[in-house]
Amino acid sequence: MPIMFDGIQIGVLAAYVVLFVPDWSKNRKVKGCDFENLGSGDVKDLLNGSWVVVAGDSQARLLVQSLLSLILNEKRMGMIMKDLFKRHNDYEIVVDDIGMKLDFFWAPYMVNLTNLMVGFKQNRTYPDVLVIGARLWHMLHVNNASDYDIALENLRSSVVSLLPFLPELSTDGPVTGSVSVRSPHLFWLGMSMLINEMLNTKEKREKRNDQIWHAYYGALHNNRILRSYGGPLLLLEI
Repeated sequence: MPIMFDGIQIGVLAAYVVLFVPDWSKNRKVKGCDFENLGSGDVKDLLNGSWVVVAGDSQARLLVQSLLSLILNEKRMGMIMKDLFKRHNDYEIVVDDIGMKLDFFWAPYMVNLTNLMVGFKQNRTYPDVLVIGARLWHMLHVNNASDYDIALENLRSSVVSLLPFLPELSTDGPVTGSVSVRSPHLFWLGMSMLINEMLNTKEKREKRNDQIWHAYYGALHNNRILRSYGGPLLLLEI
């Protein structure tokens, strides 16, 4: 029986915590959680026949690595790593044995994510699982939490415009993809804490300091993009 959360089968999220929380299943705080009992087979069952889209910055790319490491064997993971980590590039893979297609879109700025949502709308193709998130490049190259808040609102509008897209509610023609009769599972990839001393340039240390991080964190949590604030995206806090 899949774990249910707010109507969503979130057993798939077990794949997302592996990379970000080492030895997660050994943590006392999660001993009572069924996540530790989920494994590769559970993830494969939940994603069977699905189209998964992950879009964002380098953090989102690492999430893809974490997910695929639960689905693919060690040999195939070794074969894909070079292509997966081509800097500033998209990546796609089809896992034939479970009929899953995964697309990673390099989208380091909020406008990239907004344009991606517009593309889904225009093409009438919608993924089963959508995970998006971007902030690192905005911190570095824009460095303005107020601007980030505005960009979040624009993104929110573009995500909301995708819903509902059920055929019986639309007369604009048929949709394509594997989710033509149900809504996708929509997630926002949360903001991991940055360790200033580990940032590799002076500019990054200056522009991604604790004060800026908290300003961006506040912009996200004051925005209506998250499910907890009436928005469309369920937060994956990492």
